[in-house]
Amino acid sequence: MNVRRKARETALQVLYKMDIEESTAEPVESDMDELAPGTEARRYCEVLVRGVIEKKKVIDGIIEGCSENWTIERMPVVDRNILRIAAYELENCREVPYKVIIDEAVELAKRYGSEESGAFINGVLDNIRKATLHTAH
Repeated sequence: MNVRRKARETALQVLYKMDIEESTAEPVESDMDELAPGTEARRYCEVLVRGVIEKKKVIDGIIEGCSENWTIERMPVVDRNILRIAAYELENCREVPYKVIIDEAVELAKRYGSEESGAFINGVLDNIRKATLHTAH
């Protein structure tokens, strides 16, 4: 499995757990145990998790602004956390092409979300990309 794909998958698991527990605490290291400390996957996962936590309010506002008739609270937990990770990457990981970010998010949605999740994620992220003019990727 691709290093960043594994990092995104683990970040989704960590953020999902925090979301359903309504936790505002820092994630515990054991939440990322399947990624060996010091590896590229672990480092990227930590960047994603910390970034989403630090910028959650801004990210949630961007997501809500780009999803028609959906509030963040109404979205399925899996979908909103996939969107948070991808929105964070679109804004802060300029070295990753936007097409890769969107494709990876859609794949996560297909794997962990509902039948409609892939299309929903794709539409919202495309709106975010257009709204924030990420055509330079």
